[in-house]
Amino acid sequence: MNSDRIEALQKSTEFLSREINGIEADLTGLKTLSSTHDKKILDLEVKMNEMERYRRCWILRLYGLDEHEGEDIKQKMMLFLAVLLPVVLGSDCKFMSFDCSDVYNSGETVSGIYTIYPAGDVPVWVYCHMVSDGKDEDNGGWTVFQRRMDGSVNFYRPWNQYKRGFGNVESEYWLGLENMYQLTRNRKYMLKVDMEDFEGRKGFALYSSFSVDCECSGYKLQVSGFKNGGAGDSLTQHNNQKFSTFDKDQDVTEESCAKQYLGAFWYKACHTTNPNGVYLWGEDATHNAIGIAWGAWKENYAISMKSISMKIKSIS
Repeated sequence: MNSDRIEALQKSTEFLSREINGIEADLTGLKTLSSTHDKKILDLEVKMNEMERYRRCWILRLYGLDEHEGEDIKQKMMLFLAVLLPVVLGSDCKFMSFDCSDVYNSGETVSGIYTIYPAGDVPVWVYCHMVSDGKDEDNGGWTVFQRRMDGSVNFYRPWNQYKRGFGNVESEYWLGLENMYQLTRNRKYMLKVDMEDFEGRKGFALYSSFSVDCECSGYKLQVSGFKNGGAGDSLTQHNNQKFSTFDKDQDVTEESCAKQYLGAFWYKACHTTNPNGVYLWGEDATHNAIGIAWGAWKENYAISMKSISMKIKSIS
């Protein structure tokens, strides 16, 4: 284990320690409030315990130095671990899932919220859509990176929030462009877009290849291999486009598509779908095409979807 690896592991440990301290501070404040906050307290405790377990894992990795690295490094590490070692030895360092496919393959077949590690060391909470029957392309764990269902979360947000992610994993949320890049740069993925209108009609679009480039390339979208599930293809027109928000315009028009259509997406000039637009309760032509539109299905940009979710599944 070289010095760069040791430094990286130490930084991971320090990050998790800061997160744990922050959660403990939140718990102290919450426990002074009424019992209506019990659920949030429980969620925070679960999160804190899981992060504590993975912090211990990193410490164990630091402790497991190769004999070839010299006694001086080992002595420093022994000093670093002297106090924590008794606790560390009782830790449970299980396999860390990279995405929901890993979660599914580990035996978890119920849809719900799980922890994944797309960057290797930092936990990310995500909704995993698990399917264990039906068509072959549906089987396995789908990692949901975008979901709209009730208008409870404002999606008209700046670049930095779309980069890191936002929302409530239990309902509406955006996983984050950086997390999407970390996922798709390491594995090949297919994409499924599920949607439902306010009359209860459902459709989907399937794409055999999906990836997001790095921030240095504007988180450019790469999508291809459309297969119709009744909703038509509204995404291919956005292929090879950079991501745009109201404060970071990267579309190909002089005007800002994000500002014009009150959303954020891989706009071109401007959109054939607007999944991160304004949540409208059905058809509303007051302002053109600002809703959650999927143009190929409804052929009417005034119609906004009741729900839409974008999810990916590993194919390699």
